[in-house]
Amino acid sequence: MTAALTRESLVEAIDKALPQTQCTRCGYIDCRAYAQAVAAGEAQINQCPPGGQEGVQRLAALTGRRALPLNPVNGVEGPRQLAIIDEAWCIGCTLCIKACPVDCIVGAAKQMHVIVNDQCTGCELCIPACPVDCISMQPVTPGLSGWRAWSADQATQAQDRYEFRQLRLERAKSDNTERLLAKAEAKLADVAAASRLTDADALEKKRAVIQAAIARAKAQRR
Repeated sequence: MTAALTRESLVEAIDKALPQTQCTRCGYIDCRAYAQAVAAGEAQINQCPPGGQEGVQRLAALTGRRALPLNPVNGVEGPRQLAIIDEAWCIGCTLCIKACPVDCIVGAAKQMHVIVNDQCTGCELCIPACPVDCISMQPVTPGLSGWRAWSADQATQAQDRYEFRQLRLERAKSDNTERLLAKAEAKLADVAAASRLTDADALEKKRAVIQAAIARAKAQRR
């Protein structure tokens, strides 16, 4: 770590130096987590295939570490790719939509899905999610790889979409918790009316179960 950078500012600098494909090939859940691990000395600087060897050089300059060849365990450097969905085989299961880290797949249940090409990061996470193998990857930058195939603007846009998706998922989770909490509290207000049980002891046990569920829901809101 260079003397001029604090741990947090180093994390920010490393994160900015990553291509933000959110592909997880580095072994971490997202680019930010990998940046944190590198800054903490818990990960090597050569674990990001989308960034390629130039990406390794960037991280070496930021961390003061020796540049290493890209680790083949994490993958190889190659051209940027786009996901392509075979319309004839898509069954509209929505699993690829759930797997996409940047929300670049559009569709609904039992309807054909399509890729928004200029938003796809080529992360390949939709490939294993598809139960009918109707998604393939197509190289779109022949002869160019790593940062030569991916601009800083594209990285920023991908990061923005990923962060927006995380907020959307968190909001959906919170909304669902609130719905369940309201439903449980309504039942607790009149357990006898909300249940087919008539035995007093059984109703008391039911009340205890509902109270425990409410406590868990409230704990999730904190």
